[in-house]
This record gives sequence, structure tokens and C-alpha cells, in this order.
Amino acid sequence: MSETERIARGLIDRTLPKAEWTHHAHLRAGLWHVVHHGPFQAINLLRDRIRAYNESVGTANTDTSGYHETITRFYVVVIDRFLSRADRDRDLDAIADQLIAELGDQRLPLHHYSEARLFSPVARRAWIEPDLRPI
Repeated sequence: MSETERIARGLIDRTLPKAEWTHHAHLRAGLWHVVHHGPFQAINLLRDRIRAYNESVGTANTDTSGYHETITRFYVVVIDRFLSRADRDRDLDAIADQLIAELGDQRLPLHHYSEARLFSPVARRAWIEPDLRPI
């Protein structure tokens, strides 16, 4: 099993150790979901699966912690666009490594959103449009 699949499966069945649920793991799980389900279904699956995973490891999904709708949807869009130009003949881990190398900076959403807007309770609960520049 590839590393990307292992992380996605660990998210789905809630067996991934909390310490392994890093930003890069989020990107791998997002990539796996977009590849296997397309961007529209991926966002719905990720929303439910991340919330359930968070609860299973003791992370509350509140206005200040846990699942973040705008960040999740932002990365689904970014991943989908990345995949439109990626060499899909390579194995998924190689594609994930390229994704992380090119777009793995945790501050990437802040190129599009002000901190106040992105980290607001409204953005955590529901999708909001960027206020600095389009995605």
C-alpha cells in the first residue's frame, strides 16, 4: 500500500495516529479523495471523514478548532487544478510528493485570504470567498 493510500485509509477508518495527521498528511488524503472521487464528492467525503476522525482522536470541531470548511475546500480546488496538469501515469506517492513540493506551504491560503477572514468562525463553518486574490 502506498503512503498516500495508507494515510487516506487511516483517516477513513480512524486508525491514523494523531501525531501523523500533519499538513502533508492532509494534502495526501485530499489528493487521494480527489483522484478517487472527483472534487465535488471529495469535499463531502472529506468534510464528514475529517470531522469524524477529529472526534475519534479527541479534537473538538468548534469555531476555533478541528474541521475548517474554507481551508478544506481551498485545498480541494488547489489539488484538482494541480491534477489537471500533473502526469497521472506516475504512482500516487510520486504525484503527492510533487504536490507537497509545489504547494505544501501551510501559509498558501494566506496568499488569498487575510488572516482575520480565514481564521474567522464563519470561514471555519462554511465556504467564504478569498478577500486578497482569487484562487
